Amino acid sequence: MNQFTLILISGVCLGLGVVLGYYARQSIAKKKKGTIEAVLEEKISQAKVGAEKILKDGKEKAAQIFAEAQKETDERRREVLNTEKFLLRREHLLEEKISRFEEEEKGLREKIEKVKQIREELENKGKEFQEKLEKIAGFSKEKAKEELFRIVEEEQRKELLERMQKLTQEGEGKYEKRAKEILVQAIERCAVSQTQETTATTLNLPSEEIKGRIIGKEGRNIKVFEKLTGVEIIVDDTPETVIISSFNPLRRHIAKKALEKLIRDGRIQPARIEETVALAQQEVEKEVKEAGEKAIYETGVLGLHPKLVELLGKLYFRTSYGQNVLLHSIEVALIASVLAEELGLNAEVAKRAGLLHDIGKAIDQQIQGSHVDIGIKILERFKEDEEIIKAMKAHHEEYPAESLEAIIVKVADAISSARPGARKDTLENYLKRLKELEDVALSFKGIENAYAIQAGREIRVFVKPEKIDDLEAYKLAKDIAGRIEEELNYPGEIKVTLIRETRVVEYAK
Repeated sequence: MNQFTLILISGVCLGLGVVLGYYARQSIAKKKKGTIEAVLEEKISQAKVGAEKILKDGKEKAAQIFAEAQKETDERRREVLNTEKFLLRREHLLEEKISRFEEEEKGLREKIEKVKQIREELENKGKEFQEKLEKIAGFSKEKAKEELFRIVEEEQRKELLERMQKLTQEGEGKYEKRAKEILVQAIERCAVSQTQETTATTLNLPSEEIKGRIIGKEGRNIKVFEKLTGVEIIVDDTPETVIISSFNPLRRHIAKKALEKLIRDGRIQPARIEETVALAQQEVEKEVKEAGEKAIYETGVLGLHPKLVELLGKLYFRTSYGQNVLLHSIEVALIASVLAEELGLNAEVAKRAGLLHDIGKAIDQQIQGSHVDIGIKILERFKEDEEIIKAMKAHHEEYPAESLEAIIVKVADAISSARPGARKDTLENYLKRLKELEDVALSFKGIENAYAIQAGREIRVFVKPEKIDDLEAYKLAKDIAGRIEEELNYPGEIKVTLIRETRVVEYAK
């Protein structure tokens, strides 16, 4: 029983403790709640005050913005009204102009209609007149024209030839005198060492009698030689000396070698001249190749295509403002290499591009276009590296510089060209004039060859006899002279000599 009593007492005490703890907790919670509610009421009060202030400020700001917007709206409205007034005035003016234009157009249409009617009447009258004329004559317009031309051509062809020949014979004395005057003027104007060395070659003869053999019977030998080589052989009173004159160094060199061979051989006659000139051309081709190989050796540029080596060799016989193009290219290559090394760039690319920068000049007389564009095509054809092409094509600023090596080549080209004594502008202009003179003659149909001689005072033209007859030859010479007068600028006058030669070859078997 005592144990049960203890348990009971313990349970009662536990229950009382739970009740007392609950009420104590509720009391503490109420106190805390009162404290939180006070804090919340205070914060709500502060928030209301802040909200009222923000609302007041917002209303003031809204009123200010509204006033500004209203002001801007009024200004825009005034601007729109002004613009509308201006547009209305312009519209009124435009309507007036349109109205006047419509009236003028109407009047113009009426005039056009009148002109059409007059034109139709004239055409009808012209047709009626032509029909009456054809009926009276018994020929149509086309048949009458053909018959008239045929009769005139048949009756006047021989007379025209005889008349032109007579005029030519009468003027020979006058033209010969004028030609001598022109020759003296040319000698006086071009009597400087650089021009003489560049356009003429003096050849010493073993004896004075060789001159007669060079000229041949009735000038036969010298005419064949000049036609095959494209140079002029000057045989004057200078003892044991003849002069080979041509603005093209390659032609002049071939002529010199051929003439030397003929003099040594002693057999100077047309057939032998043809063989010797052909042999001299072969030897010069070999010299061209050797000149290209020598340029490669001097610059140390290896691995070039054999055709590029040959083209380089041809530059030895080209000049630019009096400067040898191959020697200029070698100089540019060496200068570009040194500059590239000093600046830490690719010296091999600069040197190779410098050597090849004027390669287009080797064939620019045969292909249309600038020597830069021709050079690019040549290098692309022979698969030169893209860096080499980029470095060479900008040296005349026709293309933008795409690498530092391109700028180096451009600078080296300027250094080589601008040094004292490197170039002579007057000589280059002189050679350019001679080239233009030949190009004008070659532009006509039926021309076989054309050579500028006598320092550009004469153009000698060889025609194809099977395509140009005697009458057409006279007309062609006149047309060439007319074209020269229209397209070229030159001092004095230029003599046009047109040669029509028929050669018949047959073999006895």
